[in-house]
Amino acid sequence: MEHDFFDMYLEEMGDITPLDRDEMNSVLEGTARGDAGARSRLVEGCLREVLEMVREYGDSELPLSDLVQEANTALMLAAIEYDGSEPWNELMTRRVKESVELALEEQRTENQIEETMAARVNVLQTVSQVLAKELGREATLEELSAKMKMTEDEVKDIMKLALDALTVNGEGQ
Repeated sequence: MEHDFFDMYLEEMGDITPLDRDEMNSVLEGTARGDAGARSRLVEGCLREVLEMVREYGDSELPLSDLVQEANTALMLAAIEYDGSEPWNELMTRRVKESVELALEEQRTENQIEETMAARVNVLQTVSQVLAKELGREATLEELSAKMKMTEDEVKDIMKLALDALTVNGEGQ
């Protein structure tokens, strides 16, 4: 699927004329002066290069299409930022890599949070079942929070997560 996206995206870029050295210099000068047309051509002319940078991150937590979107946004922002005070390639490469790596880090963090919350839901279910057997009835919120050494609000939050997960899966309806 990702390979299909990459091929399709490359095919679409086939209609874009690459920037030659003279046009690149002209476009960079215009971009530094604030010419929106030059900036647009700069972005367009660098899409293929940005795609190649993103390919390095191909086997990561995010789909290639998301990474390309992040990278292209960074490319556009770098073109807006460009004022000629530093080499364009350095600015573009730095901004694209920062953007992609930030998106990947955010995804890793999100995955860790999801795993932690799933573990908490599992612990709550186990504790609830154990208490139900011990007590011969469902445990109260107060009993669950005491057994789990958490506040009642924390236990409620975990219960809400479990209920939300069941609803998303169609089991709680």
